[in-house]
Amino acid sequence: MEEVAPNDIGLEALHRESRTWISQLDFSADEITFFDHLLHSYVFEPDTPDLFKTLQKHQRELAVSKKKCVVLKKGLFEHENQLSGLMEISSQTLDSAYQKHHLNFKQQIEGCMMDFQKLKAEIFAYGQQILKKRHSRG
Repeated sequence: MEEVAPNDIGLEALHRESRTWISQLDFSADEITFFDHLLHSYVFEPDTPDLFKTLQKHQRELAVSKKKCVVLKKGLFEHENQLSGLMEISSQTLDSAYQKHHLNFKQQIEGCMMDFQKLKAEIFAYGQQILKKRHSRG
């Protein structure tokens, strides 16, 4: 999909994009809660020091991801309120400061989502290690 610069799209498109980001953050928050419960469950209790260190690392990273999501979502709600105000005033042009602000959010959201995808992959790999170990002792 071809990326369009904010000044080439209307306020309504920016509003839709912001709403999509909020939805993504909501879904990520649900996933973080799921993984947090999973990592704190007895199923994933490690029986070696190395795996325990990995577990603690993942738990800390989940806490950081959760905080990032909360902060970004709060900022996006403020961004949305500003956007709503702009939509009431004019459907024409965006000022450059708002365009930069929107692009900044886009970069933050993309970075947050990439980091979280990486963390999820690491947690899945960790889970596989635990389960394989348990299965081999069978």
